[in-house]
Amino acid sequence: MSEQAISARKKGKNLKLPRAVGKGRQVDPKALSEVQALLGDESRQKDLLIEHLHKIQDTYHAISAAHLVALAREMKLSKAEVYEVATFYHHFDVIKEGDTPPPALTVRVCESLTCEMKGAHGLIESLDEGLGDRVRVQKVPCIGRCDVAPVAVVGMNPVEQADVRSVVAEVNAGNIKPEAINPIAFDEYKKDQGYETYQACMNGAHKVEDVLTTMDDSGLRGLGGAGFPTGRKWRIVRDQPEPKLMAVNIDEGEPGTFKDKYYLERDPHRFLEGMLIAAWATDIHEIYIYLRDEYAAIRESLEVEVAKLIANPPVENMPIIHLRRGAGAYICGEESAMIESIEGKRGMPRLRPPFVAQVGLFGRPTLEHNMESVYWVRDIIEKGASFMTDHGRNGRVGLRSFSVSGRVNKPGVHFAPAGISMQELIDEYCGGMEIGHTFYGYFPGGASGGILPASLGHVPLDFDTLQEYGCFIGSAAIVVFSDQDRARDLAVNAMKFFEDESCGQCTPCRVGTAKAVGLMANPEWDQDLLEELSAVMIDASICGLGQAAPNPLRSVIKYFPEELTTGELR
Repeated sequence: MSEQAISARKKGKNLKLPRAVGKGRQVDPKALSEVQALLGDESRQKDLLIEHLHKIQDTYHAISAAHLVALAREMKLSKAEVYEVATFYHHFDVIKEGDTPPPALTVRVCESLTCEMKGAHGLIESLDEGLGDRVRVQKVPCIGRCDVAPVAVVGMNPVEQADVRSVVAEVNAGNIKPEAINPIAFDEYKKDQGYETYQACMNGAHKVEDVLTTMDDSGLRGLGGAGFPTGRKWRIVRDQPEPKLMAVNIDEGEPGTFKDKYYLERDPHRFLEGMLIAAWATDIHEIYIYLRDEYAAIRESLEVEVAKLIANPPVENMPIIHLRRGAGAYICGEESAMIESIEGKRGMPRLRPPFVAQVGLFGRPTLEHNMESVYWVRDIIEKGASFMTDHGRNGRVGLRSFSVSGRVNKPGVHFAPAGISMQELIDEYCGGMEIGHTFYGYFPGGASGGILPASLGHVPLDFDTLQEYGCFIGSAAIVVFSDQDRARDLAVNAMKFFEDESCGQCTPCRVGTAKAVGLMANPEWDQDLLEELSAVMIDASICGLGQAAPNPLRSVIKYFPEELTTGELR
C-alpha cells in the first residue's frame, strides 16, 4: 500500500486509487498491432469507423472481439460504440468469444423476389450439399442484379444466372474478386465535352437562377423513390446557412432496383458532373457519395475515376469528394439513416423535423440526392427542359428509368416515357412475356410499392398515378410475375425482407413485420387482424420501411382474394 493510502486510512478517509487496468476486455497487443497496420496513416476520426471495420472484415474475413477492442482503443471510442455499429450491418461478421469463425469464403445467394421466382431456394439447398463445410452459404436479400436472376456472389464475385455448376466452378477456381468493368473513363468523357457545362456554370456563363428555373421547368423529381421536385430542393438548400454539405445515396437496396448500377457501370462521369453542378447551384463545397457494398466493381471503378477527376480538376476550388462504403443495410436507403451511417453510426432513421435540408450530415444543412437524380442534370442544362418535357404518355410528362425483372423476355433498365403502362412496357420494351407464362401481376415499385393484377396493366406508371390503387412507383423497380407464380408467396417474401431489414428502432415496424410474417404463413389469412396490424404500422412507424411494408399484403387481400384461402396453384 502506498504512503498516500496509509496516511489517508489513518485519517479515516477512503482514497480511491486508479485501477491498474481498465474495466472490461483488455487490449490484445497483437490485435492492436494488426489494426494499426491496417489503418496506417489514415485518420482515426469517428465517421471513418465503418470504413475501418471494412478493412478488418476484408483482411480477416470476420471481426474478432480482440480486433473490436483494439479498434476502439485506436479510434478513442468506447467498446460498446464500436460493437453496436459492427453488429448492426449484415456484411460484418462479428465473432463473439467462444464462437467458431466462419469459413474464409462465403457464397451469398439472393432470395428476394425475382431470384426466388427463378429458383434461388433450390440453388441454396444444392449449394449447401455440394460445397459442404469448406464454404459458408448464406441467404441474402436483393443485391441489385434482378435482371440476371438467380444470382450468387462468391466472395465479391457475382455469378449471374447462377446454377450449381457455375458457382462451384468459381469457388474451385478461387475467383472471389469481381470482374473489372469498363465505363467511359475520364479522358474519354472529356473528349465528348465532358465537364464543359460545369465549367460554364463556374465561370458565370450559366446563371444560378437560370439553371434553377430550367430544373423547375424540366419537372425532374427525386428518382430514389420520394419524388421531391429537384429544382425546389436546390432552392431550399441554397437558402440555408453555410457551411453546407451534399450526400449522394447509391444504396439502392429495394428488391427489383438496379438502375443506379446500370448507369454507373457505363457513364459515371455524367453522374459526377451533375453532382458538381448541383453543388455549385447550392453553394456546397464538400460531397459524400454513399455506395452500397454489393457494388464492389463499381466501387473500384469510382475510386479510380474520382481520383482522376481530383488530380485534373476542371475548375479551381472544386468541392471535396468523399466516397463511403455501405455495409449491407437496406434501411440506409432512407436519407437520414444514410447520413447516420456516413457519420460512422448505426443506420437508424432520424425523427423529423428538422429535415436534412436544415440539419443533416454532421448537423449541417445537407442536399441529399439519389444518383440518377443528378445523372440527368447535364443533359437538362445543355438541351433545355424539353429534354424531359417532350416525352410522356397517357397525360404524363417526362422520362423514367424502369428496372424490369421477372417473367419477361428482356429484363433490364428501360428508359421509357413517364406514364407508360405496364402492358405497353412489356410489349414494346421487354419483348413480351417468357414462353409459357401469362401476365398475371406486377410490383410497380419494388417490394414496398404494392402489387397490382394484370387487369390493371393499363394504369400509367408515374409519380402520383398509383396511390388510388394502394401502390406507388418509388424508384420504378418493376417485378413482373405470371400465372405460374402466386401473389401471396411473393407478398410473404417481401414481408420477410422487411422483417430482416427493419432497423429495430420503432416497435410498430420491428414487431409488426415479424407478426405479419407469422400471420401470412397461415393457410388462411386473418384479413381483419392483418388489416389492423397494417394500420398500426402505417400510422406509427418512424420511417418509410414500416409505413410501406404492409402494401404487398394489402394488395393481395384487395386484388388476389382467390389466393387467401388455398395453398394450391390456380
